[in-house]
Amino acid sequence: MVDPRPAIAEMLKRARASGLLPPALAVAAVIVGVIAFRVLLAPGSPPVTPPASAPVQPAPAGVPSETAAAAAPHPAVTAEPPPPPPPPPTPSPAILSDNPPPTETSARTVIEDEPLPPPGPNEPPTPKPAPRMHVSVDALPAPGETAAQPATASTPVAVEPASASGPAWRRYALATPPTGGKPIIAVIIDDVGLDRRRSKEVIDLPGPLTLSFMSYAGDMPSQEADARAHAHEIMMHVPMEPIDQHIDPGPGVLLTRLSPDELRGRLIDDLGHFDGYVGINNHMGSKFTAYPEGMRVVMEVLKPRGLLFIDSVTTDKSVGLLEARRAGVPTAARNVFLDAALVSDVDQVAGQLRVLEDVARKKGNAIAIGHPRDGTIAALAAWLPTLPSKGLVLVPVTAVVRARMQDDP
Repeated sequence: MVDPRPAIAEMLKRARASGLLPPALAVAAVIVGVIAFRVLLAPGSPPVTPPASAPVQPAPAGVPSETAAAAAPHPAVTAEPPPPPPPPPTPSPAILSDNPPPTETSARTVIEDEPLPPPGPNEPPTPKPAPRMHVSVDALPAPGETAAQPATASTPVAVEPASASGPAWRRYALATPPTGGKPIIAVIIDDVGLDRRRSKEVIDLPGPLTLSFMSYAGDMPSQEADARAHAHEIMMHVPMEPIDQHIDPGPGVLLTRLSPDELRGRLIDDLGHFDGYVGINNHMGSKFTAYPEGMRVVMEVLKPRGLLFIDSVTTDKSVGLLEARRAGVPTAARNVFLDAALVSDVDQVAGQLRVLEDVARKKGNAIAIGHPRDGTIAALAAWLPTLPSKGLVLVPVTAVVRARMQDDP
């Protein structure tokens, strides 16, 4: 429909000029024309088009023309949706070097050990903790005496003990293979002894590895004998309190709220579960290892028993290394975590092993910690035979402890 307002205005102008139309009637005619035009714009009316003699140039896209802006009803103004938030940054591997990226709640806190993954559909469930054997760790032989081997444990067939006497960490140590001055690497596998199938796969790997059995693992005489027969060194993995209170570290956990006497009794109970190990390292413990009073109690228990302490470094705030040195407890700290996820990827672990090699070449020695997970086991099985060709030597963790004690001022 053509807009009649221009034509009406022109007719009224000519009529007034000729004197044929009184002014009052002219005003009334204009009002009638406007009302008629508004009626035409009511919903359901055909669209109004400009006169052919005065075409309206289309406005640029997104910019309304003056005619359209005046004639069309204004739409409701709606706010544009806010731009989507930027995607979260891709997390870096959990532990790549001595300087891990920030995780958990601290600005530079390392990821904890995590509970073992549930067994697959065709796997037996992880056994519950077995009743404690209560081996008397207080009755360990004094320096210079010979330790009696557990009655059910077989004698190691691949590597003889490094020392028949002295403190437990030397007495139960494996002899270090010849290194020829090459960089040495110790690989500790934590959480051993609970998932029996994967623990056995770890035990079957070429040694010497250092296997850290959970303090509440069952059937320890048999598992320990099997590990020693495959030339592996034995440690105990002791549960310590994590920052995340929703994670269950397991029975016998050392807690910051316990009194010194309670901590001492609980740790002695843990240590009495089995025998023949060189020392302990912490399972989880991002809260407890940062608690100086508690870690002093740990060292007070370890020192007279001749046991070493390996700091898993589950927090950069750990005082484990410091308190061990103050107490005269042999000690060292982990350099690289091989796996930080419950489901480890072979390629990820292989990348961490390359980092481990670099640390060893730079420092002369390095300690890695991994777990009995499928990806880790597969990566180690492929990597361990390559060490001789790379000029690196796999050693038990006691060899790295001795090397670092010599380096300490």
